[in-house]
Amino acid sequence: MKNYLLLLLLLVIVKSNFAQENGENKLGAWYIYSGSHIISDKFSVNSGIQLRDYETITNFNQLLLMAGLNYHINPKISTTIGYGYLNTDKSFEEFMEETNANEHRLFEQVSLKNKIWKFNLEHRYRIEQRFLELDRKTDTQYRTRYRMQITLPLSDTFSIGVYDEVFLNLQGEVFSQNRLFAALGIKIKDNNKLQFGYLKNRFRDVTFDRLQLGLFISTDNRKSKEKPYVYNNPNNYLLTKNENKLSLHL
Repeated sequence: MKNYLLLLLLLVIVKSNFAQENGENKLGAWYIYSGSHIISDKFSVNSGIQLRDYETITNFNQLLLMAGLNYHINPKISTTIGYGYLNTDKSFEEFMEETNANEHRLFEQVSLKNKIWKFNLEHRYRIEQRFLELDRKTDTQYRTRYRMQITLPLSDTFSIGVYDEVFLNLQGEVFSQNRLFAALGIKIKDNNKLQFGYLKNRFRDVTFDRLQLGLFISTDNRKSKEKPYVYNNPNNYLLTKNENKLSLHL
């Protein structure tokens, strides 16, 4: 019996010494730039850059570059087609000659908006085609995403927002991840904003806590002086001139 206990203890020690830390117990951060640019009453384009770290200012995890074209059917319904490039270090620790994973992503989405009292609601439905590259191996995966977002303007300067987004795979295990997010938005000039948020990102086996700092810039390139709407965030949330809503990243 003692021999079995010693063997079990030895296995636990070996496992703890050689196990790779995944960074779950670290507070990481996402740094975000997002742009929304109106080109006509019906069309706008998005641009975005995100740097995601396992720790607040160190230990690179992921780089995301994104662009999208939006068609606004009416003030409450819009569609988007887009492309994203991701470079990902999947390991919390550094290893010699480690190869990062690359992903080219296409996506299509529909966004529906409505308002209840002072609360602005958005439902976003997205389908993604993911082309993955790792160690000279390639794979194609498909995924759906649904996000419900609620924003509340507090004043002409401040707003708060929350969302929950679920990711579902169309192959293999169905559940991919869930993101629960809350943020404070601060209008700094015209339609430009800063955002300070907190994200709890749950995967099948681990959960990561992430701070978020975002800069959101909106421009209106329409020539007409009559501009009935202002597209004030990269999620295609259509705003009237007198409304102030929080911009949340894709």
